[in-house]
Amino acid sequence: MPKTSKIEWTQFTWNPVTGCSRVSEGCRHCYAERMAGRLLAMGSPRYRNGFKVTLHPDLIDLPRRMAKPRVIFVNSMSDLFHEKVPDNFIRRVFDTMAACPQHTFQVLTKRSGRLRAIAPQLPWPKNVWMGVSVEDERVVSRITDLAQVPAQVRFLSLEPLLGPLDNLELTAIHWAIVGGESGPGARPMAEAWVESIRQQCEKQKVAFFFKQWGGVNKHSTGRLLNGRNYDAMPAHGTGVRRPGGATVNRAWRKVALDVVA
Repeated sequence: MPKTSKIEWTQFTWNPVTGCSRVSEGCRHCYAERMAGRLLAMGSPRYRNGFKVTLHPDLIDLPRRMAKPRVIFVNSMSDLFHEKVPDNFIRRVFDTMAACPQHTFQVLTKRSGRLRAIAPQLPWPKNVWMGVSVEDERVVSRITDLAQVPAQVRFLSLEPLLGPLDNLELTAIHWAIVGGESGPGARPMAEAWVESIRQQCEKQKVAFFFKQWGGVNKHSTGRLLNGRNYDAMPAHGTGVRRPGGATVNRAWRKVALDVVA
């Protein structure tokens, strides 16, 4: 059923896989794990296994039935490159994305090693944006892996940002999203960390999107940085082109095709 999206940089979510497991410090307070627990308690059939990795082959072709162009976040409730997702299932998801050039697909993973290994076996049409999550300096090698992937748009989700990232290699990166952790137990994010990343993006001509300050109640902290919003999108994406090459997000209708509930 349609629901309002809480993700500022996308329009829809599509979850042919649900469930995941923790791989690094950014997973400690996983929002998807909390949500899966709630959906299990509510009796959602998609979450009969809780947060265990579960394939939903009946959802693979869902974007093909959506004629109107959409920006779609793939697997907001999982990681497509999880070790329990078979190679052939990943290829089927990519085949669907390749068959739907009207949509823009945003894929995000923490498992950059597997992404890099399987990338040569996958189609990489221009409507597939590929990203990795990097929460602190311990996992910056994910950026190196991503740089080897032949996606038209490569992006970073620096969220939850848990420490400074003062020497990012952004040569092969088109877009950076920054955000603080939110929800129960949220760890604080320093303004200096955010400003450092913003300046690096400006210097290296990478589109910069500031998502949120986070905290236990993220709505009270908002998403202003330096007194303004930063909503830049990659130049290959949907938006109004700005002088200097970045693009700013249009006023997207914040509706998500929430196939997880």
